[in-house]
Amino acid sequence: MRTLSIQEAFAPGYRLDTGTYDEMLDETGRVRPHWAHLMQALQQLGPREVGLRHQEALKLLRENGVTYNVYGDPDGINRPWQLDPVPLLLSGEEWFDIEAGLLQRAELLNLILADLYGPRQLIKKNLLPLELIYNHGGFLRVCDQIYLPGQHQLVLYATDLARGPDKKMWVLGDRTQAPSGAGYALENRMAMSRVLPSLFRDTHVHRLARFFQSLRAGLSAIASDDAETPRVVVLTPGPLNETFFEHAYLASYLGYPLVQGDDLTIRDGYVWLKSLVGLQRVDVILRRVDDNYCDPLELREDSRLGVPGLLEVVRRGNVAIANPLGSGILENPAIMPFLPGIAKHFLGQPLKLNSIATWWCGQTRELNYVLANLERLVIKPIYRKPGEHSVFGHQLSRAQLAEWRARIKARPALYVGQEYESFSTVPSLVACGYEPRQTLLRCFMVARADGYALMPGGLTRSAPKYGNMMITNQTGGISKDTWVVATEPQHPAIQTKRSNSLSGHGNALPSRAADNIFWVGRNAERAEGGVRLLRATIKKLFSNPDRDNPDYQLSLEALLRCVTSMTGTYPGFFAEDNDSLLLAPEAELVAVVVDETRAGSLANTVNRMAQSGYAVRDLWSSDTWRVIDEIDEQIAEARRLGKTGLWSMQEQMDQLITTLSAFSGLVMESMTRGNGWLFLDIGRRLERGLQLVSVLRTAFAMPQSEAAETRLLESLLDTSDNLICYRQHYRSNLELSSFLELLLMDPNNPRSLAYQIARLQEHVGKLPREPGKRRISPEERLLLEASCILNIANIDDLLSVSEAGIREALDQQLSNIYALLAKLSDTLTATYFRHGDAPQSLS
Repeated sequence: MRTLSIQEAFAPGYRLDTGTYDEMLDETGRVRPHWAHLMQALQQLGPREVGLRHQEALKLLRENGVTYNVYGDPDGINRPWQLDPVPLLLSGEEWFDIEAGLLQRAELLNLILADLYGPRQLIKKNLLPLELIYNHGGFLRVCDQIYLPGQHQLVLYATDLARGPDKKMWVLGDRTQAPSGAGYALENRMAMSRVLPSLFRDTHVHRLARFFQSLRAGLSAIASDDAETPRVVVLTPGPLNETFFEHAYLASYLGYPLVQGDDLTIRDGYVWLKSLVGLQRVDVILRRVDDNYCDPLELREDSRLGVPGLLEVVRRGNVAIANPLGSGILENPAIMPFLPGIAKHFLGQPLKLNSIATWWCGQTRELNYVLANLERLVIKPIYRKPGEHSVFGHQLSRAQLAEWRARIKARPALYVGQEYESFSTVPSLVACGYEPRQTLLRCFMVARADGYALMPGGLTRSAPKYGNMMITNQTGGISKDTWVVATEPQHPAIQTKRSNSLSGHGNALPSRAADNIFWVGRNAERAEGGVRLLRATIKKLFSNPDRDNPDYQLSLEALLRCVTSMTGTYPGFFAEDNDSLLLAPEAELVAVVVDETRAGSLANTVNRMAQSGYAVRDLWSSDTWRVIDEIDEQIAEARRLGKTGLWSMQEQMDQLITTLSAFSGLVMESMTRGNGWLFLDIGRRLERGLQLVSVLRTAFAMPQSEAAETRLLESLLDTSDNLICYRQHYRSNLELSSFLELLLMDPNNPRSLAYQIARLQEHVGKLPREPGKRRISPEERLLLEASCILNIANIDDLLSVSEAGIREALDQQLSNIYALLAKLSDTLTATYFRHGDAPQSLS
């Protein structure tokens, strides 16, 4: 019997078109040597086991919150990151040549950038046409003669590679203004090393950690000389940006604050971070905001993403930006055909890495060639605006070709034509096994004092279908890990570990971040309190055999009104014509759980919690984010179950309470007790106090029969998880006086109002204050007043019923405390979360 080859056993249906270069198989169909071990290992695992490992990797990525926002996609910012379990392998020998070519290209582009914003000798010597530069939107005239300290102006550089017709790697494009993808490459590596640990180890794959160590060193090196310990921040456009996860991930991994434009301000010729303790000087900005949006005073005046006056601070040398403003000019594809001549001029040597054949239409001969061969070229604008993509001539109709010819003739200097090439293929896991897919590789470099450091690998993206040449994340590209195979085992570098706690607790915590953390705490507690009350209400609705008893009905009606008051879903069970709702409350209760468009509903609250949490994604550990993701999934399941009725949601309520409690446990046990944790717990305590006051006023301000109140007490003790505690303390029948003593005044009960106020006083006393200010703060004054009201309250007075038939003292005192707590929230916002001037300027 004939022994099957590795390829036949691995993927018997793996077939290639004639002339297509495959990374795994050579022209004779034999496995390339550096792929042999991987294929044998995947064959031994079998398709089923590989599929299970793939699902495990996707689950890991989802739990870590790895997302990519595809604009216009229904999933929006929740679209999970896609990872193929079969990596791209490159031999050490080939990587040596690629590395030499990329490092040379980085040095060349760095020299071009310095020249274009300096002497512009390339234009004067006709090595670069001036129309090619001045017609490009990335050339910022206001950045003329601005330099970073040191030899390297191009700090970060990324380039897209694919196989050329000579079977060597060719450059398809350069990414220079805010290169993205390094964080995704690192996350891919983390996932792959988790699900295929022995295979990763035995393949002798080069590690990535040293590149990120070089990145930290490179950013510190560009700070001004007077910054002994440079403060570096990562500037992001915000949570709606397509790669926001990466911004947050890199900030967390590198240990830098993640900031938005509103978090920074200009004072006295410097950039300052608005932190909780005041303004703190920023020395280096790692920007992920495009050039034109960084300063609305001198660049795009309609930008809301940048910092007004930033460019002037850069001119003075008081802040360094990586990459410098104006570096987007190097992304102009029309520069490519001129690079060989520039390399000889600057370096005295030919390019080691070729670019894809490119014709700039600003020259007569090249224009005529492009127009004559339009149907077999790729057309690109020299300055790509948002939403614009490359145009493949072979996909155009005759009418469209004519339209494009007219467009190019009208403004030829704005377009280039590039050779259409079929990229090499790599095996990808599909439902029926393995199939070839076209692939691109993005490589990353960072400047150091002695040159550039190259990430050994990069971010590989493959087409979702065979034959697709438009390979981008926005068009459904699937990522792969990239393994550079060494000739001997690689020893792990010392890596910067991701924090297991809320890492942004120090003085550099931006006020915006503190605001979001505060609302994560409030919404988490609001969700937990709401689901506990809803669970008790559903239990009472369906599990009581004595439903015809009038006392039961009265207690149920009071409980339903508590649902409305606690969640704020008015009018709800307080509606004027509410008899039908009280008799048949199921539909309203389902809406309170699942209607995410309704303010105060459980789904809406969890959605707000997730949004606030995502806005400070860099501050959460993997475990914490995994719990937040689980809460979101459980709400989605509750929405599904809600279609079948209220009864089926009871088990989901139990799971939600467990998961929300897990979040609270992580908060208490894992987070460093810094400013971030303080605001998180302040939010939780404040919300718990407000909820408790709302429920007590709604339930007991209007007296009911003793039997009805007893039933109501039991449900509310169950809601607050205090039923067993009550029985241990009082060992008597349920009484309102004992209930109020336990839930209002017991300082040792973590669910009591007294406990919440005491914790709030403790936390507020630790918040940052202006130096030398000893007077009691407005926040402390509000809490002191609330504490006094509670401490002097008399239970007998609270239980007394007025001639009007209500417990006026109870209602009035609870109303006063509620107003004080609500004002406390407003005061905290005005003092600490304002996004204007910070309270104190600190160096």
